[in-house]
Amino acid sequence: MPADALLEVRDLHVSFRTEEGVIQAVDGVSFSLQRGEVLAVVGESGSGKSVTVGTLMGLTRSPNAKFEGEAWLRTGRDGDGGDDLELIGAGDEQLRRVRGDQIAMIFQDPMTSLNPVQRVGDQIVEQVQAHRDLGESEARNRAVEMLDRVGIPRAAERARSYPHEFSGGMRQRAMIAMAFSCEPDVLIADEPTTALDVTIQAQILRQISEMREEANAGVILVTHDLGVVAEVADRIAVMYGGQIVEHGTIDELFYDPQHPYTWGLLGSIARVDRDRPERLPAIEGLPPSLSDPPEGCRFRPRCPHAFEACHRLPALERRGGQSPEHVDRCFLSPDEKHSLREVGGQVGLAARSTAA
Repeated sequence: MPADALLEVRDLHVSFRTEEGVIQAVDGVSFSLQRGEVLAVVGESGSGKSVTVGTLMGLTRSPNAKFEGEAWLRTGRDGDGGDDLELIGAGDEQLRRVRGDQIAMIFQDPMTSLNPVQRVGDQIVEQVQAHRDLGESEARNRAVEMLDRVGIPRAAERARSYPHEFSGGMRQRAMIAMAFSCEPDVLIADEPTTALDVTIQAQILRQISEMREEANAGVILVTHDLGVVAEVADRIAVMYGGQIVEHGTIDELFYDPQHPYTWGLLGSIARVDRDRPERLPAIEGLPPSLSDPPEGCRFRPRCPHAFEACHRLPALERRGGQSPEHVDRCFLSPDEKHSLREVGGQVGLAARSTAA
């Protein structure tokens, strides 16, 4: 494991046995996370994002699940030389010790993540006492402090409220307070702004960013919206069909995208600096069935630029980007990529009828 990495995932495979066959939800995913950085994992629903991060937390374990690969978490803090923990093969008790303490998660729907019959403050107190040797009074003071830091007004009073007495934005703030209550090294935020209006989305992302800076934590931000991560991410991993199809810095992905799927995601973002089109461009077709994925490139059936070589699965490697860390899965040449990704004067995915 690299000395500067907090988390390193190596060739992760996750599959589930179902009545319809084996679902290969995650197929060979690798990435690393460093202290203080934000890694955004983006892609459509069904691309494997949530399964990937849920597996790191041990939340996808079941008799029907099969796991391969490794995920190493650096457990030593402040140079104290703790042993690294391999999360995929770790026992339940090992995971319980680090989950909520050194690796924490903000879930997509706080209404179903918080216990509806327990007061919000009590739930934070329970997590703090599970990982810190604090008495009831000290743990409660910590819970109130965290609620105040994420912008909950009258924090001491609202700590006695039940989740249904909070608005959606306040519930998500409470989840952020709980996630950071033990100052984790790694925070996973799984679509934390879903179902929130734009103003609240910006506030939630800003609070996650501020708490990350205070704790110097590494953050994995899962979302389907590239626009959400434009201001907060350092690196982006684009997932499709259970695989990472492009990986690079935020500047590389926004200004020099290499994979047609990334072009489609970028082209579907509404632009405030351009005239409003009659209709935003969309990626034609549907994501592949993970029980019967297409031969070769997973994006081939939806890609207007597919050709014969795409019937083979391209490796994730440097192909046309300027940086050796900018990798993608596309057989098109660098010159072809630069010419084909321009649609109507901006990056986008051409419709099949207009593709070259």
